[in-house]
Amino acid sequence: MAALDTAWRGIGAPGVWLTGAERVMIVEEARAARACELCHARKAALSPAAVEGRHSAITGLPQASVEAVHRIVTDPGRLSEAWYRRVIAMGISDEAYVELLSVVAITTAVDTFDRAAGSARRAMPVPREGEPSRRRPRGAKPGLGWMPMLAPEDVASDDPPLYESGGRIGGNVHRALSLVPEAMMQFWDMFETMYLPQEAMRDFGREYRAIDHAQIEMLAARVAVQNQCVY
Repeated sequence: MAALDTAWRGIGAPGVWLTGAERVMIVEEARAARACELCHARKAALSPAAVEGRHSAITGLPQASVEAVHRIVTDPGRLSEAWYRRVIAMGISDEAYVELLSVVAITTAVDTFDRAAGSARRAMPVPREGEPSRRRPRGAKPGLGWMPMLAPEDVASDDPPLYESGGRIGGNVHRALSLVPEAMMQFWDMFETMYLPQEAMRDFGREYRAIDHAQIEMLAARVAVQNQCVY
């Protein structure tokens, strides 16, 4: 609960590329996306690109951000690099997209956990004043995924310690949000508490949960199938 509370409060703080108010609006859009008529029509279509229209946005976020939030929430299994390039061309930067993705992922995890636990949905995070730092890691490079990423060997002395906690080895899954190290760390600090830290994940001689490693992976696999996650 402490990890979830920390992640939730953190959404309201100014990020690296987004203000606290913008980050909170992303939470609002993420929660509202499942009721969006355009998203329902696209989800039912053979191809989401075949359905034109305008999202039922409830915030003042730019259209590029609304499109990104709604598609990530409602139809993640059919996202593509071509779609990503179109969103970037609409006016959102690579860095802002990565931070947006982190906020959406945290919102989805927190709300899903609370719903499964029978808890009421949390009140919106409180946005805090302040300007984004807008610092991009100098060593971030394109090539591995859709957006540039920061490999462990390219981390500079003035970069946040994104690979120094919990045995994070800099695998692809760690690097996914590494263009914005602070956003990556905020997500992983919560994720490792909800799942397992890296050392525990590979420690098959000890069970850290009430269910064992095999049961955890069975649940993870079923969730991945239901969410069309093909990582």
